[in-house]
Amino acid sequence: MKLPESRGPSTPKAVRFDQYGGLDVLQVVEVERPTPLQGEVLVRVKAAGINPSEVGVREGFLRSVFPVTFPSGEGTDFAGIVVEPGPGVSQFAIGDEVIGYTAMFPRHLASHAEYVVVPADNLTPRPANVPWEAAGTLYLVAARRPLA
Repeated sequence: MKLPESRGPSTPKAVRFDQYGGLDVLQVVEVERPTPLQGEVLVRVKAAGINPSEVGVREGFLRSVFPVTFPSGEGTDFAGIVVEPGPGVSQFAIGDEVIGYTAMFPRHLASHAEYVVVPADNLTPRPANVPWEAAGTLYLVAARRPLA
């Protein structure tokens, strides 16, 4: 999913859902721009992917493993540009091009948005020769460190 270019100071938008279901439960809504906390980074999303497990979460098939608090966002993989490193973040600077992964808990779940805030450890530099659309799908399958 490629997001539109920034429209300036308008209220950011994000994809949300407030019940389990198919594509019909998805809504584009206005949200507050998130603010990074200690160790987090605010990123302007240029492109975002979707994985089959995220569909299972939205449809409710994985509710015993990944219960959802409504309203919820959707999406984990994304590519974008660092807007604001939070306190304690020194490995990323404003303007850095990154790929990343939103963590699986409410504060971070939602890469289908104009802005995301994620732990700095969930980011890596975007490969320069990879288009934004492809980069937005890479992190979970290509760059993520093993869960352990």
